[in-house]
Amino acid sequence: MTAANPELLSGGNPQIAKGEGDAPVQAYIAAMPGWKRGIGERVDALVMRAVPDARKAVKWNSPFYGLEGNGWFLSLHCYTHYVRLAFFRGAGLKPPPPGASKMPNVRYLDLREGDALDEAQLAQWFSQAACLPGWNA
Repeated sequence: MTAANPELLSGGNPQIAKGEGDAPVQAYIAAMPGWKRGIGERVDALVMRAVPDARKAVKWNSPFYGLEGNGWFLSLHCYTHYVRLAFFRGAGLKPPPPGASKMPNVRYLDLREGDALDEAQLAQWFSQAACLPGWNA
């Protein structure tokens, strides 16, 4: 494993060193295998269009998006057959993302190969999520 060629963990999730800012998130996205990389690129671009002040970090081998002083509102993670978006206060979004969690406030959206991305809905969710109190980690 090298910085230029990170190890892929179970499900094809890239092992990227913990770090703040755009660089580690871009390294994670660049290391996402196959079709998953395109999802990562589109999600990253949509978040930054919807929430231009969003800050980024990689924690626990996952990109996180949040606002300074307000916590994290979104993360993404690669699994074998999908990329999961985790909305930390997703139960408060209108409409809420479809995937339930064991944690009552968290909602998931699993994106699979060939899925059409509803970019308008994603942008609304990102904007709404940024307005809610985020998760502090």
